[in-house]
Amino acid sequence: MPRSKAVLELTEEEREQLVRWARRRKSSQALALRSRIVLACATGASNKDVAVQLDISQPTVGKWRSRFLELRLDGLVDDPRPGRPPTVTVEQVEDVVVATLESTPKNATHWTRDKMAQRSGLSKSTIGRIWKAFELKPHRADGFKMSNDPLFVDKVYDVVGLYIDPPESAVVLCVDEKSQVQALARSQPAFPMMPGMPEKRTHDYVRHGTTSLFAAFNIADGTVISSLHRRHRALEFKKFLTKIDTEVPDDLDVHLVCDNYGTHKHPSIKKWLESHPRFHMHFTPTYSSWINQVERFFAYVTADLLQRSDHRSVQALEADIRKWVKAWNENPKPFIWTKTAEEILTSLARLLKRTNGAGH
Repeated sequence: MPRSKAVLELTEEEREQLVRWARRRKSSQALALRSRIVLACATGASNKDVAVQLDISQPTVGKWRSRFLELRLDGLVDDPRPGRPPTVTVEQVEDVVVATLESTPKNATHWTRDKMAQRSGLSKSTIGRIWKAFELKPHRADGFKMSNDPLFVDKVYDVVGLYIDPPESAVVLCVDEKSQVQALARSQPAFPMMPGMPEKRTHDYVRHGTTSLFAAFNIADGTVISSLHRRHRALEFKKFLTKIDTEVPDDLDVHLVCDNYGTHKHPSIKKWLESHPRFHMHFTPTYSSWINQVERFFAYVTADLLQRSDHRSVQALEADIRKWVKAWNENPKPFIWTKTAEEILTSLARLLKRTNGAGH
């Protein structure tokens, strides 16, 4: 004859706690299942019936029935795992985080794992894990400069509005110049990349002159109108505007997103714009080149072509740039702008609040 199971009865407090564990979203799945097992057993059902009801094995039901009868609610919690208990205390973690954020080591500008390990008495690997957990990277530093433009908000709304909802019967072009692009000739030929060894280039070079790349990036299709000039004065910018005027169909208005460089506001440019009423200038806020999409295009030019360039003349450099831009226009890549002006301003407000608060 099979042995009769011990009767499993619950107090009101135990039942309420088990129901909370079974239903609460933040409970672990294992604890929720164990709670349902005990609740089902408390109805008088057999282990077999509970196993069928919850779609689990009978030994699992028997295990947690027995654990609950022996230890009650405490029996449903996992046993401590084997192994050495943690040796780093909460106070030590807090000390490392606070020291990283609010101090610098002696005779150094920032903490390293080695220096923090010496200060705290913890291992370098432990320091690394703490920094990773709190997303602290003392070895990194990014540059920034907040705009002091009194019309910052208005300009952000203006430019972002063009990106998200461009006007009909018009083309929106992000315009700028990548000035002083140098034709650099390395002093020695490069060593090609080999398995286990990156490409090697000499650190010294000979300068063979400079050129400036004028570019107008079409936000709709990613195509680029470009021009190369040895200088980047108002005269060259006016020539570039004339080129844009000839390449954009006459029935379209032209909205240009530009920065606040002096050549863009020169009297000769204003006079040219007055005689070409279909052109409309939109200026980005000061120190806000990130909002001009052509800067992302220039980053591609730099990474793909200029960063490892080796040119013996300006003419050779300009030929390669023209070739690169032509290839770009054969397979253009428009950039998808997703953030609204409100989201940008809210993000900047959060950043200012965090950085200003950190200093107090």
